[in-house]
Amino acid sequence: MNVKRFPACWVSIWIIISFSGCAMTPKRLFLKDVSRSYEKGAIISSKKGERVSFEEMMKDLSKVEIVYVGEAHTNPDHHKIQLKIIKALMENHDDLQVGMEMFDKTYQGVLDEWSAGKLDETVFLEKTHWYAEWNVDYSLYKDLLDLIKEKKIKITALNIPSHIPSRIAVGGIGNLSENDKKYLPGTIDTGVFDHREYLEKIFGLHRIRGRNKFEYFYAAQCVWEEIMAENTANSAKDGMMVVLAGNGHIIHKYGIPNRTFKRNGKPFRTVFPAPAGSKAELSYADYIWVTPDPNLKK
Repeated sequence: MNVKRFPACWVSIWIIISFSGCAMTPKRLFLKDVSRSYEKGAIISSKKGERVSFEEMMKDLSKVEIVYVGEAHTNPDHHKIQLKIIKALMENHDDLQVGMEMFDKTYQGVLDEWSAGKLDETVFLEKTHWYAEWNVDYSLYKDLLDLIKEKKIKITALNIPSHIPSRIAVGGIGNLSENDKKYLPGTIDTGVFDHREYLEKIFGLHRIRGRNKFEYFYAAQCVWEEIMAENTANSAKDGMMVVLAGNGHIIHKYGIPNRTFKRNGKPFRTVFPAPAGSKAELSYADYIWVTPDPNLKK
């Protein structure tokens, strides 16, 4: 999730708090539901409830049509994981494409130019308004986007213009302008009980002036998830797709994964990078990949 966008800021803040720890704590990830801990580099299969090798995970990922790989946007280790998975999948999937939360659909034409090798980096950053729209250090994504350009991989913009979730969060969907409404997804499901309960806890932890109605907050979050699910489903019609999004959009599969599956029924897997020194649950994703403790100097 975007650390800049609302309501992303709430969910991202909660994710950061949940996965932060004192620099002196043991550098292991604790899985609460199985009472086990794992060191950095470990990959845990939720289905098996135990550690697996990278090769074993990739064999499984290669069997499905959509792979969701999460991230904490400013964590370089998470981006290294994404790049490693994409490179491995490219070996057997010539038609691989990448869906990215980092861009909204109004930038699809620019992304097509980038994938075709028609833009240099400076022009790309200017045309996507990178530091206005995403505002995360570009160097964290540079290796991935350079690979996409080099191999002419299709990028699909998944997001909705950034001002729309914020407007929903303070005024609800009904008070959007007709121009804003044209960007809304065709389906908005606000009736997923577990997802609602999960977000109610986050909403209770963080209050921002003018954003004090949970129903508006939840509607904004659902619109956000649904538009990315809709764009994923529309793009993932043939071949394999890797979706890159914040951990909060894939955790428990509530967000993009399950909502995409409702649309197209395509098999998928989720990979959740989680830092050592934090806690997680097997239900977070199909695979949990333990990354170094970000609080420790490398």
